[in-house]
Amino acid sequence: MDDFDNLENATVDDLKAIAKGQAEIASKVGDHLIAHLSLLKGDFGGFPIDRYDHCVQAATRAYNDKRSAEYVVCALFHDIGDTLAPYNHAEVVAEMLRPFIDDRHYFMVQRHGVFQGYYFWGKLGLDRNARDQYKDSPYFNDTVEFCEKYDSPSFDKNYPNLPIETFRPLIEEVLKSPKQASVYSSIFAKTK
Repeated sequence: MDDFDNLENATVDDLKAIAKGQAEIASKVGDHLIAHLSLLKGDFGGFPIDRYDHCVQAATRAYNDKRSAEYVVCALFHDIGDTLAPYNHAEVVAEMLRPFIDDRHYFMVQRHGVFQGYYFWGKLGLDRNARDQYKDSPYFNDTVEFCEKYDSPSFDKNYPNLPIETFRPLIEEVLKSPKQASVYSSIFAKTK
């Protein structure tokens, strides 16, 4: 492997080494998501419980309702973008999960912020029915249900959350390989 100061000058061996390194990073996405979720501990943002417990509670509720692994993982990570991207957290998280989730779950995560507004925006003088702009989506009712059953009620201080370790096997299952092909997944595959 040669040193290079411009990617254009990298050799095939350099690029194979980079692809191998990137594949290793990609294999740890679940750990990185959990680490970022842990950053939400102690971040109350005015809520009665911190954002970490809110996410775990939403996932616990979905898990207890025997939702799919993909659904539970979406519930677990749905708000981890709050601190990084407070103005578009839902879109950021949806893009992070996109390679691993189907279109229904992608829409649900991507739009949950607007759908969640139904429960409180009217009290702030905003349009609580802003979610209606998506009523023609085949995933509209799924997202309504997510917010109604898992997002909105998950601020309960007394709800018995499951430990994060409960979700690790589901995270590993969902993140083991991308559903959505990308140029990156093609590159990583060449290193195997």
